[in-house]
Amino acid sequence: MFEVYFPMFVLIFFVFAMALGMLGLSYIIGKRVRTKEKLSTYECGNVPFEDARGRFSVKFYLVAILFIIFDIEVVFLYPWAVIYRKLALFGLIEMGVFLLILLAGYFYIIKKGALNWEENEEIT
Repeated sequence: MFEVYFPMFVLIFFVFAMALGMLGLSYIIGKRVRTKEKLSTYECGNVPFEDARGRFSVKFYLVAILFIIFDIEVVFLYPWAVIYRKLALFGLIEMGVFLLILLAGYFYIIKKGALNWEENEEIT
């Protein structure tokens, strides 16, 4: 039974050996010049203007959650598209109902102002 898994263990060994070898060589050969620019915080090419541990607005998290929810719901379109011909008219109607519910939720969050970034507007 061991001979079945032997090639896999050899591959895992070589992968780890290669990774450790590359890390070791980069540590031995690489230059380590510490400058003020290299030690400063990097924020997308901009000079940092405040502490990175500051508080984020709730709007940021709300938009992130909404993106994840709608992104996951759109993933359900792929299996439907794969077997579209087998489902025929029934599948078309069911997907239409699904998309109408999805659009209703999208228009609801737009109406509530969840995607507006102005500071003075509150989500109710």
